[in-house]
Amino acid sequence: MGGSISAPETRNAQSIHEFTVKDSSGKEVDLGIYKGKVLLVVNVASKCGYTNKNYTQLTELHDKYKDKDFEILAFPCNQFLHQEPSTSEDVKTFACTRFKVEFPIFQKVCVNGPKTAPVYKFLKDSTPSFLGSRVRWNFTKFLVDKKGKVLARFGTTTPPLSIEKDIKKALGET
Repeated sequence: MGGSISAPETRNAQSIHEFTVKDSSGKEVDLGIYKGKVLLVVNVASKCGYTNKNYTQLTELHDKYKDKDFEILAFPCNQFLHQEPSTSEDVKTFACTRFKVEFPIFQKVCVNGPKTAPVYKFLKDSTPSFLGSRVRWNFTKFLVDKKGKVLARFGTTTPPLSIEKDIKKALGET
């Protein structure tokens, strides 16, 4: 479930662009392809009480800013009450069919514990919350600047549209 994801030594990583992850079909993706784009990295789940609102608003943000150097990177995760039991490919089908998602959905990952995906270790180490670095639930969002540095972390209950001002600022639109 953690997927074999190559990465630099997480403590030495300076940017999210240094990581390689796998897409929903298992193909390796170098996150360096996102250099110059503002990213919103989200751990998603299809059977969560926050699923509808988050996917709907993430799709709206993506549609609004996809042509302005913005991308959403979704990582399915089944660590919170097993609310993402589907395969990575099924998650992509669900999101694309039900919510018309056009942003990339990657292979299922662990965001906590000993099998934490290296990219999530980097994200968490870059933004420890007052409760520690653990991701607390589905739909935790990390805003990453064009150079691959984490700008902010938003919890599950923060609706994606409420961080639009932060996205605009990162894009230089304020």
